[in-house]
Amino acid sequence: MTDIYSLNAATLTGKEQSFDAYKGKVLLVVNTASKCGLTPQYEGLQELYTQYKEQGLEILGFPCNQFGKQEPGDADQISEFCEINYGVSFPMFGKIDVNGKDTHPVFAYLKEELPGTLGKNIKWNFTKFLIGKDGQSIKRFAPTTKPADIKKYIENALAS
Repeated sequence: MTDIYSLNAATLTGKEQSFDAYKGKVLLVVNTASKCGLTPQYEGLQELYTQYKEQGLEILGFPCNQFGKQEPGDADQISEFCEINYGVSFPMFGKIDVNGKDTHPVFAYLKEELPGTLGKNIKWNFTKFLIGKDGQSIKRFAPTTKPADIKKYIENALAS
């Protein structure tokens, strides 16, 4: 059986990143977009990252252009947008698909582990998945769930 640590993904700079490097960390995996009404969540995600990184939180951002074509940019444009507008310092990955036949393996795994209201589909940008230090899937959060509302779940995961 596949686990989160057997997966990998290309970063925005094109480097393959093994998820094995995240063993022992709490992960918050998010599909993102730069031109979405929910894009200001980058600010809240960065606040979580700043507050909890030293305790073992990693936030992994995956740009996706499948919802309203709200992530039209290339890797350089996405990186520049995130850094300039929101000071994003958490890892950002290359643009992927989260639904359909070209679903990235990371999101295929997450949707299998934590189905949502649309079953094994992602509803919109900024769907969030929390993974414990042991690699176990904890909870899926709706796109409209504000990052600050996830704090208690992150704190519980970091404490276990």
